[in-house]
Amino acid sequence: MKYQQSSHALAPSFLKLGACLVYEALVIIALLLVSTAVFVLIFGNSANGIKRTLMQLFLFITVGVYFVWCWQKSGQTLAMQTWHLKLVNKEAHLLSLNVAIARYVLACMSLMLFGLGFLWAFLDRDRLFLHDRLLKNRIIYVPRNTTS
Repeated sequence: MKYQQSSHALAPSFLKLGACLVYEALVIIALLLVSTAVFVLIFGNSANGIKRTLMQLFLFITVGVYFVWCWQKSGQTLAMQTWHLKLVNKEAHLLSLNVAIARYVLACMSLMLFGLGFLWAFLDRDRLFLHDRLLKNRIIYVPRNTTS
């Protein structure tokens, strides 16, 4: 099943995308709290110096592993499963490791630029985030199977 470039039939609404982003933020906050606690228990006070830099790198990698693993395994993070969204490439397959890593890095860069890559979806004809447009991916709505 290839997606069509200009089809909005599979594109989730902005409400679903926004709700998914909020839920994703809550999941990431919880992951960061646990990861920070583990780091501090192992290495002690990490408020400044090299320990602070190492902790930031550790947290960046931890969140990256979460996203990349989810996108490769099922195309869905916990939030995406809840909102019935799935990340696929233009052939409707799961992302490769390199593309998933590139997506994570580009999405992080977008956040550092005041979320401009996410706001891009309001201008994009297919409601794609800028990093998905560049990498030829898309988030699609996958309705729940209602057959009994």
